[in-house]
Amino acid sequence: MVSLYYYIQEVARLRWWKSFFFPRTQALVSPPYFRDFPESTGNPCSHTLLCMMVCPSPGAIEVLKTEKGWIPFIHKECCIRCGICVEACPHNVLQSGKVREWTQIQSSHLNCSFYIEIKDFKCTGCGNCSSACPVNIEIRDRDSNSNKLEISNNLVIRVGSKGKVKVQNSDKCTGCKICETVCPNNSIYIVKILEAVQGVVN
Repeated sequence: MVSLYYYIQEVARLRWWKSFFFPRTQALVSPPYFRDFPESTGNPCSHTLLCMMVCPSPGAIEVLKTEKGWIPFIHKECCIRCGICVEACPHNVLQSGKVREWTQIQSSHLNCSFYIEIKDFKCTGCGNCSSACPVNIEIRDRDSNSNKLEISNNLVIRVGSKGKVKVQNSDKCTGCKICETVCPNNSIYIVKILEAVQGVVN
């Protein structure tokens, strides 16, 4: 009986009837750490592809060439809104929430490097990776008048004397992963090394 009395007393209040027939929720306020889907800032894309390389969600971002130049497209069904692509972009092409603002305030940035790993027991020395590497192609075109030995010393990856692929200049790797794609035996992998750095770089 006591509970029924308090229930009737509560229902009899005008505020209860207003909240029942005219429910209102509090306005949503995005917290400062909120990260939305990445959007374009309007700055031109330089096609460095760092956004695609650092993205932890496969297929979430794709840089395509259009009539207006290179433009990054976000596939929202795959994007996890981590904002790493925004931090990695060197030309402020993307924005997401306050990610860009906070990185500028904290003077933080991402260093991205790549390490080429080869499984020797799988490698047959076919040379597909060396032939398809765009950096190798650029070096060969630039040094077309040089002899074979000089060219091979500048390559990122080449077939060694024993018929096995050898990594020579991993620091020149851009992380495009074309070598992974063309390898018929899945014997080569590109390992991404992502380092967050805070402070002004000298």
